[in-house]
Amino acid sequence: MTRDSFVTPDRLVRILGSALLLLLTGALPVWAQTGPTPISQISGSVAAGPVTAEVRRLTLRDAIEMAVRYNLGAIESEAAAHAAKGQRVQALSALLPQVSLGASYNKAQVTAASLGFSSTPSVPVPAVIGPFHYSSIVASANQTIFNLESIRRFQAAQTAEQAAAFSSDDVLDLITVAVGNGYLLIIDAASRIEAADAEVRNAQALFDQAVEALAAGTSPKIDVTRTSVQLHTDQFNQTVARNNFAIAKLNLARVIGLPLGQAYEVVDRLPYADLDLQSVDDALQAAMASRADFRAADRAVDTAQYQLGAVHSQRFPTAAVSGDIGRQGVTLGTSRNIFSLQAGVTVPLLTSGRIGSEATQAQAALQQRQAERDNLRGQIEYDVRTALLNLQAAKEQVRVARENLELANENLARSQERFAAGVTDSVEVVQAQQSLSSANDQYISGTYSHNLAKLQLARAIGVARANYNQYLR
Repeated sequence: MTRDSFVTPDRLVRILGSALLLLLTGALPVWAQTGPTPISQISGSVAAGPVTAEVRRLTLRDAIEMAVRYNLGAIESEAAAHAAKGQRVQALSALLPQVSLGASYNKAQVTAASLGFSSTPSVPVPAVIGPFHYSSIVASANQTIFNLESIRRFQAAQTAEQAAAFSSDDVLDLITVAVGNGYLLIIDAASRIEAADAEVRNAQALFDQAVEALAAGTSPKIDVTRTSVQLHTDQFNQTVARNNFAIAKLNLARVIGLPLGQAYEVVDRLPYADLDLQSVDDALQAAMASRADFRAADRAVDTAQYQLGAVHSQRFPTAAVSGDIGRQGVTLGTSRNIFSLQAGVTVPLLTSGRIGSEATQAQAALQQRQAERDNLRGQIEYDVRTALLNLQAAKEQVRVARENLELANENLARSQERFAAGVTDSVEVVQAQQSLSSANDQYISGTYSHNLAKLQLARAIGVARANYNQYLR
């Protein structure tokens, strides 16, 4: 039996765990003005600075804080929140007074006929009037007295700004999960290097022992061949483990904005630590109260409702007043006060189906937002239940793996003693060594899966950013 046949189930667990993380970071919708955040944004970043010669010691807190500042998803979600704030202020401005001040100088020459004058024998009128000139300084103001459509547009902009803020918080939650997963992968890869190095040392010692036994005439050459094959296999696995470790470090650096050429090492080890499981009902209640993406989805529904109301409000009358006041004359010394005041009410009578068509589109958008919110509610319940199941399974996996590791170490020690005494051949020792490698791999996978499950639970509840130190301790 080869080593691969032992570790395939555990590697499958790790693959499934990573796939679930990708689902959490890529498939769950983020309710912002610009729609869902692509996973490419969360996996990208802006470089934090130049490469330095020192080896940087990176804690999990440092990594998360860097990602919050330099991750592309964080930067773009913050920009979207600022844009939503600008749209809200713009909508508010339509309800507030608009005041302007202007100055002008006018010089003209016109024909009398253009003004409607003509000469008569009793009243001669010159054919050309001018040139003449005058100056004006005028302050103008206008105010919307009542416009229900503008009010609804402002309310829609308010809720859209809140949705963008919640979406930005949700992106930070997703970034925390991505950073935590990347950090865990580095720890996992480092543990696999340590295990691979130990396996190579053990295989080398076994090979040397077989060579010495062959030279002493107490062991056949087949034992040397078997132990040599095992040694080369473990050396290959050692190379793969080191390569995976280097790639895991590059992936984390890319997420947090660390220059890819910067040497660094992770400081926190994040060993196995048990976590008291919540009940499903408690976890669901916490998730509905904390998940920023659900709160953003709820605000998106409110925005769509206000937008629909704004469309219907176009059928109502609007009232506005405007006026100006100033001075006008040939010179400032001869200028006189001038003013004008206008007030009006506008009532739409015929829009040729425009309002109806806009209402149809707004109603469809509202139905979409409601369906998306309801779908997200079900997705959140799925995430919570799945995370709790994964956490329970990971705890059991670690318990079994720990017992298997103890038995495998004991079995290998006895097999080596039997081989050294000439009681058995190298087959038993190689098989015991493979069992130990499998047990090591299972324990490392179990620890990684447990930590990942805790991180996924924090994400499912919506507290990954706020309480990552509680779930990864």
